[in-house]
Amino acid sequence: MSKKLFIKTWGCQMNVYDSARMADVLAPLGYRPVDEPDGADMVILNTCHIREKAADKVFSELGRLRILKDEKAEAQDGKMILAVAGCVAQAEGEEIVARAPYVDMVFGPQTYHTLPEMVAKASRAAGSVLNTDFPAESKFDFLPEEATSQGVSAFLAVQEGCDKFCTFCVVPYTRGSEFSRPADQILVEAKRLVAGGTREISLLGQNVNAWHGDGPDGSTWGLGRLIRELAEIDGLARIRYTTSHPRDMDDELIRAHADVPQLMPYLHLPVQSGSDRILAAMNRKHSADDYRRLVDRLRGVNPDLALSSDFIVGFPGESDADFAATLKLVTEVGYAQSYCFKYSPRPGTPAALESAQVPEDVKEARLQALQQLIGAQQVAFNQGFVGRTMPILFDRKGRRPGQLLGRSPWMQSVHAEANERLLNSIVEVRIDDARPNSLAGSVVTGDYASTAHNPVHALEARA
Repeated sequence: MSKKLFIKTWGCQMNVYDSARMADVLAPLGYRPVDEPDGADMVILNTCHIREKAADKVFSELGRLRILKDEKAEAQDGKMILAVAGCVAQAEGEEIVARAPYVDMVFGPQTYHTLPEMVAKASRAAGSVLNTDFPAESKFDFLPEEATSQGVSAFLAVQEGCDKFCTFCVVPYTRGSEFSRPADQILVEAKRLVAGGTREISLLGQNVNAWHGDGPDGSTWGLGRLIRELAEIDGLARIRYTTSHPRDMDDELIRAHADVPQLMPYLHLPVQSGSDRILAAMNRKHSADDYRRLVDRLRGVNPDLALSSDFIVGFPGESDADFAATLKLVTEVGYAQSYCFKYSPRPGTPAALESAQVPEDVKEARLQALQQLIGAQQVAFNQGFVGRTMPILFDRKGRRPGQLLGRSPWMQSVHAEANERLLNSIVEVRIDDARPNSLAGSVVTGDYASTAHNPVHALEARA
């Protein structure tokens, strides 16, 4: 009989990928995903440790789920297996077991391929199953094929973990050291995704451009070589990758942005600060000018390339001059969008022990100033597309009847009145209006000249 599985996912795209693969691992045991936890036979909270008060949010959610778990038991409707997975589980597994003993399983990001064994233990024994080891073998060697299609746009994890040890970040402690999947394993999974209807693949990794995998020819490939091989897959129209570190942008990868039409002209390249003093305190191992030179090289090979970034304001010891350097960098580089955060201490990280913590009101004021600048850049970037025609991958229905929603090559959300038959297709759309967070357009039915550079786009637009 089919059993109900509810997974709630917080955090990064890697967590989204992991949640989908957890469902794949559990499918042979009869578990099928559902949209609500009520009545579920298993509930997994796939957690993220990056955001502020992450653990508090997990415990709050567990309190609500405990009620559902007890109700299911009282109704004699079987047992709800309650699990906490992901980075909070990895970092605070013992604390979760101590504070919430009704949780049946606690496991980190590297061990979910052993879910069948953990479920068997949780089903027959009292107490929590705790599995936060870093196994010698890679989980990717034991994952089954995808149980269901990810759809027209899919994530594909190629790299995991981090060796950079930025002083504000917990990822090296929760995801482990950098690991790159072999190239042939990635190519097989990509071909399987495309055969299932995927047209756009986003390559994932904590430091995705640090990927250096064993190639089928016995040599070590970099991400640029992998992207070129993926571009040879018939039917794969778009390739993206995230998240990148400035130190890992090598020549081959930079050239791919000029040579591979399937590689979308949008790059998320976090810099975190524009101050060399703060970058050194963060252990980023690059300067603001290093970053500027890298941006110049990227735009030199592809002038259409748009950038996004991450910024932390109020890092311990950040002065007004340091923050002004960040504003200067943002003004000079120009971003299509960016993610801005106030610094908040993460237990176990070096920055959390610094005495020179910035007052909360100062952090808030700096955050507002930075968001205002980046918001203005985002509005100007979007307005620059009004009147232009560009290929849009329609991947979901819009809010209104007869409306489709999709993504531009530059990651903008675009909606247009369109026939539902165009769903999951790449269609030429003329942009009529620009808003801060989205574009509105009209499907073009006559002129497809702008797709000539990409036969895949042209073919689908005419379909």
